[in-house]
Amino acid sequence: MPVLQRHGKWMILWSLWAAQLMRQPSAPVKVSNGLLRGVLAPDGSHIAYYGIPYATTDSRNRFQGPKPEPKWDGIFDAYNENIRCSQRFGSNKVIGREDCLTLNVYTPNNKNGPLPVMVFIHGGGFRDGSGSPYLYGPEYLIKHGVILVTFNYRVEILGFLCLGIKEAPGNVGLKDQVAAMRWIKKNIRVFGGDPDNITIFGESAGAAAVVYHLVSPMSKGLFNKAIMQSGSAMSPWSLQFEPLKIARLHAEQMGYRITNPHEIYNVYLNKTPQVLLQTRVPRTKGDIVLSENIFVPCIEEEIPGIEPFLTDAPYNLIIKGHYHKVPVIIGHNNAEGYMFAGKENASTISNIDFYQALPRDLVFPSEKEKVQIANTLRKLYLGDKKISRDTIIEIAKYEGDSSITFPSITTADLLSKTMNEPIYAYKMSYDGLLNFVKLLYGFSKYPGATHADELFYMFKLRVTLVFTFPEMEFINKLTTLWTNFAKYGDPTPTTSDLIPIKWERLKKDDPKAMELNKKLKMVPLWYEDTLKYWDGV
Repeated sequence: MPVLQRHGKWMILWSLWAAQLMRQPSAPVKVSNGLLRGVLAPDGSHIAYYGIPYATTDSRNRFQGPKPEPKWDGIFDAYNENIRCSQRFGSNKVIGREDCLTLNVYTPNNKNGPLPVMVFIHGGGFRDGSGSPYLYGPEYLIKHGVILVTFNYRVEILGFLCLGIKEAPGNVGLKDQVAAMRWIKKNIRVFGGDPDNITIFGESAGAAAVVYHLVSPMSKGLFNKAIMQSGSAMSPWSLQFEPLKIARLHAEQMGYRITNPHEIYNVYLNKTPQVLLQTRVPRTKGDIVLSENIFVPCIEEEIPGIEPFLTDAPYNLIIKGHYHKVPVIIGHNNAEGYMFAGKENASTISNIDFYQALPRDLVFPSEKEKVQIANTLRKLYLGDKKISRDTIIEIAKYEGDSSITFPSITTADLLSKTMNEPIYAYKMSYDGLLNFVKLLYGFSKYPGATHADELFYMFKLRVTLVFTFPEMEFINKLTTLWTNFAKYGDPTPTTSDLIPIKWERLKKDDPKAMELNKKLKMVPLWYEDTLKYWDGV
């Protein structure tokens, strides 16, 4: 081949590669803030709008609800992919910013007519996380003809300090979510979305948030369907039971022995996010890692002039039928606890005490009964074995059941008693090459899916990995079920070679869940004796 010809071919290949890196702006669209434009995906499949401000906040209104969206003249370039709210990163580093209330919109480039909208609420224990495209890439979902929206909300003490006063009423992180959902409802049509067909879905704390939106009057009319993945507002880690005590203990760690909520507020208002977030309240000796999630949603005091998000416990509201009745998918992974046990170290494992590790939402008639239940649980999960690194699988089972699996199952069960809309329960057991969380925490040789493993079959990581390709069948299976539900309110409106069985609705008299595995099948909702014991407790 002549040298010039070879050179010309290399120039063409280089140009094609370089074009992938060059930003290709979309045509401007007009939203309530003003004009904005996004970027065309390198493969041309979709348009992405990054970092759209849906509300504002700053240090002056740090612990208060979000302020209105900003307005601008000219065209806003929605290109910033790297915004996240202030949070801890690693052992003691703080990243992110306070003015962080932004969202990302992904819309197929070949859309026809108004499309169903899927709004994802990220997890992270209400402590960290973001709607980052590096983790929550849209490609697997939007190829099914839906629009995806992800967003940021304030987390940890900046999102969930609950002092019961006008200056810090509580739940501002959830009120951020409401502001995002209101913006989406108002503006999604200009992106090709259907404002009357919105599905909210979330994982872990994001799933707990979805349940909170089901029971909150503030969220009425903002969504039409809901999906909860491995989390519930009835999980023991997802509600503050003594918010003033939590704030007092946190202040003590900074050297302030104060109990008056106004005094605590004045101290916190003048601290940097770095100081507030680096200050930690040590967990009780013997308790499990999820007990460290202390700044989470709370039941708010009634304060004149402040619209409350939550005024009663989710359990009470659900059993009374006081919630928004929409079609629901709810479920969990079959080995939730690997991730949590993997966060324990040699010291915390050796100190685990079933009495101290009882869920914080349990109240006992007597000390004798509390001791008895703790001993029974220890026997159920460990038998005669001693707590040590050698019993990490048994510890993982306890942590997963008490914190995620049982709350998810009981939420489905309670909803089925008070709602006529369809409920679809699931248990994910799929163990494939993309079960990254299980791998990360050292449980790769054990079967099943741990907490958050399903995310990597639902969202595309920004880095393309070779072993993604062998998993495309399960990726297509899972995303087809989720997007069918967003479109039709039914994950299996028809069957096919990919999905050969019907996902049955949850029944009160014979509750069953879909097992999401290489082979799909219906299995009992209450599938283990340990879960039945928790139900009795």
